[in-house]
Amino acid sequence: MDSVIPYILSFSFTILVACVMCFLASALFMYLNMRRINQAMRHPYLDKYRWEQLPSTVKLTITLDYFLRMTFPRAKRWYFGQVNRLLAHVEPTEISMRLRWPVVGFWGGVFVGIISMLVLWMALLLMG
Repeated sequence: MDSVIPYILSFSFTILVACVMCFLASALFMYLNMRRINQAMRHPYLDKYRWEQLPSTVKLTITLDYFLRMTFPRAKRWYFGQVNRLLAHVEPTEISMRLRWPVVGFWGGVFVGIISMLVLWMALLLMG
């Protein structure tokens, strides 16, 4: 087991750095295209409030809803089902890839990065 830990450590660190780079690039493109993404996805919360009026936590929740709708379009239970009911008017395959990839890259980088960070910390703990 001791001979495998350094490989796991270096691999998980490399994945973590790649996730940070993916997150930053996607965040930049998402910031630049947020108006078009919101027009394409038409979140119901944006019918009541303008994007600029919302706090950052609500903005991130809306983009998470977009991600979950595009990633799990047939889910019917728990939070995934709620998102699909909320965004039922959106067909994920009809959204252009230019608008889709920043959202998926942003949240994909976050979730894969969290898993990579946990593996990294476990490898560090097993090493010591």
